[in-house]
Amino acid sequence: MEIAIKLSQFLLSLSILIILHELGHFIPAKLFKTRVEKFYLFFDIKYSLLKKKIGETEYGIGWLPLGGYVKISGMIDESMDTEQLAQEPQPWEFRSKPAWQRLIIMLGGVTVNFILAFIIYIGMTFFYGEKYIENESLKDGVWVTNPVVEKAGIKTGDRIVSIDGKKIERFVPAVSSNILMSNKVVVNRNGLEKEIDLPENFIGQFIDENKKNIITLRSPFVVGATDDSMNKAQLMEKDIIVSLNGIKVKYFDQAAPILEANKGKKINAIVIRNKKEIPVTIEVNNKGKLGIGLGSLTESNLEKLGYYKFTVEKYGFLESIPVGIEKGKNQLVDYWQQLKKIFNPSTGAYKGVGGFHAIYNVFPDSWSWEVFWSITALLSIMLGVMNLLPIPALDGGHVMFLLYEMISGKKPSDKFMEKAQLVGFVLLITLLLFANGNDIYKAIVGK
Repeated sequence: MEIAIKLSQFLLSLSILIILHELGHFIPAKLFKTRVEKFYLFFDIKYSLLKKKIGETEYGIGWLPLGGYVKISGMIDESMDTEQLAQEPQPWEFRSKPAWQRLIIMLGGVTVNFILAFIIYIGMTFFYGEKYIENESLKDGVWVTNPVVEKAGIKTGDRIVSIDGKKIERFVPAVSSNILMSNKVVVNRNGLEKEIDLPENFIGQFIDENKKNIITLRSPFVVGATDDSMNKAQLMEKDIIVSLNGIKVKYFDQAAPILEANKGKKINAIVIRNKKEIPVTIEVNNKGKLGIGLGSLTESNLEKLGYYKFTVEKYGFLESIPVGIEKGKNQLVDYWQQLKKIFNPSTGAYKGVGGFHAIYNVFPDSWSWEVFWSITALLSIMLGVMNLLPIPALDGGHVMFLLYEMISGKKPSDKFMEKAQLVGFVLLITLLLFANGNDIYKAIVGK
């Protein structure tokens, strides 16, 4: 069932993005009276799952869910239809249209991608608002479980003050990813501010460690499953351990050194159960563990217990527009920064490049429309930026040659465009093999 939910979200998101991207090319092509021969969701290599011809255009769904396309008459694209190009240009063909019209047709797809992302962020701001914790209220700082982050200098108990010079007013999940992409972090440790320069290959180290969390909120020691535990008679699921061996334990991370110091012993503990403090005697094994699972609390319960105060700021529709646009702009800038790091080998960011399996794994195994739309908006930005790269066979490659034509007044020959398209296609296949090969490698080595 979980696989079906993830797959449904993946295919739905992919379908929305492909259809709207291709519509971005299709609509201006039709407006400029350019013939569109095919409009396909997914690739129809050899055969189609579904197809129907309406007017001059064949609409269909292919069997290979790796993308989609519109085939525009007289355009040198991935179909490499040189037979058509060998004939005299016809007035309905792409190559017969003025350069400015061809430029609009080529930019239509990425334009729709960016517009879609901004619309989603505006809609999410309106429907869900913005949930955050005032950063100043995190007096006990954050929890660091990743050894790479700890080695870089950020410790459990630090409060993040600023990232690359930008002061953190609100603590939201994005703070964690912002740290990953940053160069400098300022933390407040025991009342004193400390500036931390992150290593250039911080991202590469993080990927090698293969731990998802960068920083998280510190959590109370909540007891999870106890069925097979040596302490199942003393501890119950959802108990909150607040004292170990006479030492107060507010957060789970404070328990480890106490348990380590009492390996193989029985110690006294106090747990909160049904809102009452209950004294128990528990056993610590030779590994410094209690042999129990770690549970969790809902945000409302964390608030009731006085750990955190979550604020949800609601916006009216008109208020949501500038806030949503700002979110989209920040995400766009962040992704561009990620790309720059990926193309810089010294950062090690290229290790994190993934293919379709990586995208599939981004989706959760339970359905949440808020998460779904958030991922779809990010993927839309990624698709838009990637398509703008000046690589022949991508929209950005066509745009590059069109701008050259408009500036110089010289149109590249069809022969040159054919060769450029072939080079671009080889580059794309190489990138696709690298990205999906990364997925396979990680699966084989268990990362």
